[in-house]
Amino acid sequence: MERRTRPNVSATLAHAPAAQAAGSPGYDAPVPDPRPASASQVTLTQLMEVTDANILGNVHGGVLMRLADTAAGLAAFRHAQGPCVTVAMDEMVFLEPVHVGDVVTVRAAVNDVGTTSLECGVRVDAEDPISGRQVHASSAYFVFVALGEDGTPRPVAPLEAVSDDERRRQKEARIRRASRMRHKAELQAHRAASPSP
Repeated sequence: MERRTRPNVSATLAHAPAAQAAGSPGYDAPVPDPRPASASQVTLTQLMEVTDANILGNVHGGVLMRLADTAAGLAAFRHAQGPCVTVAMDEMVFLEPVHVGDVVTVRAAVNDVGTTSLECGVRVDAEDPISGRQVHASSAYFVFVALGEDGTPRPVAPLEAVSDDERRRQKEARIRRASRMRHKAELQAHRAASPSP
């Protein structure tokens, strides 16, 4: 039986032309028709159990991170209508502790897209099913790249942001992308000016 291996997306992106890596047109594949942001929405619900707890008795942050990545990945799959891989977690903040016995609801949707990349936003809510108390436990942003059959990045459909909330999230995603690009450029300039011995 042939074993399937995960393509090295980081290496692929590192060797892509600068214009393509920056999200400019340049891929041969046709660009799909635009898709609404609402079509990518995903909701996952899971009961937190003893095996999810850390040494303090709260749910381990890594458990929530995995659920968030799974939900975001499904949202990316829906929009791209094909395989996507996580290439970055832009940010994840933990706002409230989650306890064993809580019901966690994870909501994800695509906020914005580049040529081959997608940013997905995730919100994690926790509810005590006995008392009914609900808290906004965590928020996160993941970046994915869509892959073609050959395992290389492929174009994704433009995103249609219809509602005011969708347009706000799209604008904020573009601010985060610009911030990532500036951060990367500043680090490259610093390393070039201070080469390692």
